[in-house]
Amino acid sequence: MQKRVPSVQELPKRLWPGPEENPRSSRGRQQPLLKSMTAVQTLASIIRSCYGPHGRQKLLVAANGETVCTGHAAAILRALQLEHPAAQFVREAAQTQVENSGDGTAFVVLLTEALLEQAEHLLQAGLPHTQLQEAYGMAMAEVLTTLPALAIRSLGPLEDPSWALHSVVNTHSLFHTNHLTKLVAHVCWASKGPDGSFKPERIGVCLLRGGTLEDSCILPGLAMSGKTCGQMTEVLTGARVALFHCSFGPTSLNAPAVARFSSPTDLANFRKGSDEALERQVAQLTTAGINVVAVWGKVDIKALILADKHGIMVIEAQSRKEMVYLSEVLGIPLLSYLLPPREPGKCKKVYKQEVGDSNAVVFEWEHADAPVLTLVLRGPTTEGLRGAQQAVYQGIDAYFQLCQDPRLLPGAGATEMALARMLSDKGSKMEGPNGPAFLAFARALRCCPKILAENAGLVVSRVMAQMNGIHQTGNFVIGVGAEGIINVAQEGVWDTLMTKAQGFRAVAEVVMQLMTVDEIVVARKTPSPASVESKGHLSSEKKKYLRKY
Repeated sequence: MQKRVPSVQELPKRLWPGPEENPRSSRGRQQPLLKSMTAVQTLASIIRSCYGPHGRQKLLVAANGETVCTGHAAAILRALQLEHPAAQFVREAAQTQVENSGDGTAFVVLLTEALLEQAEHLLQAGLPHTQLQEAYGMAMAEVLTTLPALAIRSLGPLEDPSWALHSVVNTHSLFHTNHLTKLVAHVCWASKGPDGSFKPERIGVCLLRGGTLEDSCILPGLAMSGKTCGQMTEVLTGARVALFHCSFGPTSLNAPAVARFSSPTDLANFRKGSDEALERQVAQLTTAGINVVAVWGKVDIKALILADKHGIMVIEAQSRKEMVYLSEVLGIPLLSYLLPPREPGKCKKVYKQEVGDSNAVVFEWEHADAPVLTLVLRGPTTEGLRGAQQAVYQGIDAYFQLCQDPRLLPGAGATEMALARMLSDKGSKMEGPNGPAFLAFARALRCCPKILAENAGLVVSRVMAQMNGIHQTGNFVIGVGAEGIINVAQEGVWDTLMTKAQGFRAVAEVVMQLMTVDEIVVARKTPSPASVESKGHLSSEKKKYLRKY
C-alpha cells in the first residue's frame, strides 16, 4: 500500500506539533531524518558569530600550534580539521564561493544550515524527499529570477567606486575604514588597463609592521617587505633577478660533517678552499648576468662583500609568501642552492623605498601583465595587518565582480528579507506541497538578518518585527544596522549581484545533495594478511598457506 501524502492543509499543522503529539517521542524519531543535519549545525554554530560587520573574532589554534585571531569565515573553515563528510562538503562549497567571488563564505554555510533545518521539519511532517527537492528547486528558481529586480543601483564606468566598496571593506569593526576604502578604490581604478580591463593580479599587497593603518600608502610596481644588504641599494636599469630559498653564503651540507686537521696548514688550506668556492659561486652569478639577488635565508658577510665587489644587489626577504609570489611574477623558480638560474627574472628596476620607519623593496616592470601598483598596509600588530589585508582582498574581488556586472543589491539583510516576503506571498497562495516548501524557504532566508541583529547586540524579535512590517509595505531597502533598522540606500550598504547570485547557486547545490543522503557509510581498509597474522587471528594452517605466498 502506498504511503498517503498529507495535504497542504495538514502539513502546517504537523510542522509544529502540540503537547499531545511529539514526533520525537518515539524511539525511531530521536535521530534527525537528515543524517548530515547535526554536522552542518555544528559547523554553522562556529561561523554564526562571525557573520556581518559586527561579527566576533576567533582565537584559532592551528594544528601546528600557531594562534591566529581572525573573524573571517574563510580562514576559519580552512584551518578546521573536519572528519564528517557533510561538513567537508559544505566547506568545499563555501571555499569555492570565496575563490570565485572573494566573499560570501559565511552566507553559504548559514543559509545551508537554515534550509536543512526547515527541510527537517517538512520531512517530519510527512513530505516525501522527492517532492521536497522539487519544491525547493522551484523556490530557488524564483529567488534567482527575482534577484536582478532588486538591484537598484549600479556602478558607472567612470564613477569613483569608493561608495560601492565601503560596505565590503568595512568588515569586522575594522579601524580607519574610510581611508582604506579610498586606497582600495584608487589602486583598483589606477591599475586598469588601457582598454578599461581590470585584472586583480596587477595589484600587490605588502604588510609592514609599524605605524597605523592611516599610514598605509600606494607604491608603484610590486613592493615586498625586506631589507637591502651591502652597498648596492638600487638597480635602475636592466635588473636581472635570481631568487634563492637558502642562505646567501657557503653551502651547508644536509648531513653533518666533521673536518679533521693534522696541522695549522690544513686549517688554512680548508678556509682558503671554502673562500675560493664561495667566490666562484658569486662569480657565476655575475657571468649569468645576475645583478639582483633576493634571499629567503641568512646573508653571510663574506658572500655580501663578494656581491658588492661584483655589483650585485642583495635583498633579504622577510616573507616566504612574498617570495613565492615574486617567483610567479618573474617566472623563475626559487632555487635551494647558490647557482644561477637558466633564465634570470627580468624587470625594469629594483630599489629600496622608505615607508615611515620601515623599508620596502620595489620591483617595477614595463610589460602589461606585471603588477602595476602595491598597496602597502601599516599597523602595529600582525593580526591587525592580516585583517586589513583580507579586507583589501575582498574589496579588490568586489571591484572585479563589478567590472563584470555593475549591479548592486541592498545589503544588511534587506535583500534576504525582500526575497522572504516574495516567497511567503507566493507560498501562501499555492496548493500542494509547494506552498509549505516556499514558506519554509522564506523562514530560512530570514535567518540572515536575524543573525546580523544578534551579532550587533540588538533585540532580535523587535528588529525582525520592524523589518517585516516595513517590507510588507513594499520598501525593501530596510536592513539591520548597528543601532537598529537602517535605510541601506542612505547608509551606503551594498552587495554585488554576482556574488549574491553565486552564493545562492552554491547553497542550492549543497542542500539538494545533502537532502538525498540517507546514510553515511565509512569504508574501512581491508587488513593485509601480514597485519592479520601479526594479530594472531589466523589458524596455524592458514599461516602456513600465507607464508608460501
